[in-house]
Amino acid sequence: MELANQLIFLGSALLIVSIIAGVLSSRIGAPLLLVFLALGMVAGEDGLGIQFDNFQAAYLLGSLSLAIILFDGGLRTPLRSIRIAWAPASVMATVGVLVTAAITGLAAVFLLDLPLIAGLLTGAIVASTDAAAVFLLLHQRGMELRKRIGATLEVESGVNDPMAVFLTITLVELLVSGGGDVTFTIVHSFLLQLGVGALAGVAAGFALALVVNRLELAPGLYPVFVVAVACALFGGTQLLGGSGFLAVYLAGIVAGNRRMRANQLIRRFHDGMAWISQIVMFLILGLLVTPSRLIDDIVPGTIIALVLIFLARPVATMLCLIPFRFSREELLFISWVGLRGAVPIFLAIIPVLGGIEHGMQYFNVTFIVVLLSLLLQGWTVPWLARRLDLQLPPTPEGEGRLDLDLSPQIDRDLIGYRLPETATAANKPFKQILFPPRVRLITVLRDGAVVPKYKIEALYPGDYVLLLCPPEQALAADRLFTARRGTNRTSEVRLGDFVFEGGRKMSALADEYDLPVSRQQRDLTVAALMASLLPGTPNVGDRVTLGTVELVIRDMRDGEIAEVGLILEPGRPHLLPPGLLSRAQAVTRRLRRRPVSVDGMAASAERQPSRLGALWHRLRGNK
Repeated sequence: MELANQLIFLGSALLIVSIIAGVLSSRIGAPLLLVFLALGMVAGEDGLGIQFDNFQAAYLLGSLSLAIILFDGGLRTPLRSIRIAWAPASVMATVGVLVTAAITGLAAVFLLDLPLIAGLLTGAIVASTDAAAVFLLLHQRGMELRKRIGATLEVESGVNDPMAVFLTITLVELLVSGGGDVTFTIVHSFLLQLGVGALAGVAAGFALALVVNRLELAPGLYPVFVVAVACALFGGTQLLGGSGFLAVYLAGIVAGNRRMRANQLIRRFHDGMAWISQIVMFLILGLLVTPSRLIDDIVPGTIIALVLIFLARPVATMLCLIPFRFSREELLFISWVGLRGAVPIFLAIIPVLGGIEHGMQYFNVTFIVVLLSLLLQGWTVPWLARRLDLQLPPTPEGEGRLDLDLSPQIDRDLIGYRLPETATAANKPFKQILFPPRVRLITVLRDGAVVPKYKIEALYPGDYVLLLCPPEQALAADRLFTARRGTNRTSEVRLGDFVFEGGRKMSALADEYDLPVSRQQRDLTVAALMASLLPGTPNVGDRVTLGTVELVIRDMRDGEIAEVGLILEPGRPHLLPPGLLSRAQAVTRRLRRRPVSVDGMAASAERQPSRLGALWHRLRGNK
């Protein structure tokens, strides 16, 4: 009984400390998952002395936590993101994982003096990006990326786990069995993992939405039912030989893009469950690690991490994404955001449970790789996005918005706002407020009384506004009725010096700004021209260069380009501070031209020999 009370107290205390530490760490830009992992290590055997080496329990809790995180990520992934990113993300999740595993595995063969299959196992364990790390980091502190980049990274991290799990289990089985001709078994297992996982996930997603809409439950039971279905789907798919991780992610996508009863309640509950899962998973993985036992593997583990970060991931990204016409800046960013997190550590438990020789070495090396990935990549992602000019103004978070669930058969939601002073619609004449398509004003409450619609001359701060709004227009409504976020980061995001409607004729714009366009292009609208020049589906932040100016998409409505910005003097993305390279070159030239004296004769630094060379000449002269 005493032990149970101690476990409850310690577990709850670790959760509380993790949450508080996460809040404090966000102020200095530290990756939250790194904080959770470090707290687990501090509480472990070399820190506060908590001894935890139950790899079986860690594997079980890690699987369950990751399944919940992936399901929550799927719930929040709009279908539009899947459409624009499924092709590049799928290639990265399959071919990219194979290339990354091969390059990293060969490095492990050389550095750890392992047989080929054992080295490739090391590469397979660390080959996949981590969904928990990517989902959290890309949305930490309101960071907003160009849609195609963000969607590619998120979908890749959500669907690349099956390939890494398949490679890891296959290589472990090869090591245990001692080799042999297993080609058919490998191909069959791979197809079974993907096929069963995909079919089970899509079918379960549709079935879940249907059942939720037909069940009459107490409101608080809907999210509990949904998370129970997600966990059952994960376990059942695994029993059938499929990928449970792929199944829960696809089920989340399908269910999240359909209208469900208690939708907002389900999303908020799963948001909290995902946070708890991330904290628990990283705390447990941190507890498993004993820092004093990592000493022997620090050097090879560090070199393997550097090979993975600076060679394997960039090579895989270039090979997989060049056919999709990503820009150099986008390729560089995607190659850098190959974040490793809980999934590689989770996979490193498999060799330990499988009884592989030197199983703990796989675990230790993997932990070092994850630690360096979170330190190097996780800490610098927001900085790199700003340097490469890949950020967008942050979207409104819907603060102050109240969602009221209606019947799933109705294709609109009832949402309400308390109008803040900085809202776009505040203090604006009512006739000048452009409501999004199919959004209808229901009523306005002012000073505790309903204002008849014919008496509304303007909306003022403090008014309560009730709207009937389609789900796809909720973001547009947020832009009108929620507070505008005026941060320094927002001011750095440049979406045009001048703004034009997408329907404006290109001929008028070309004449006004002397743009180099052909006769056929002059007859198009600005929106049509940009759509024809962009490599894929247009999205906010996409850019087209015309001569010395740049056109950038500022707003999309119903899948069409609605607003375009024009930048007269587009700056080139740069990693180093502006002017630093030119100043360094100027200092170098000045030093090279500085007069010096060699044997009493003036000479330029360009002809100055080294100190050793000057001494040699003096010695020869004294002979």
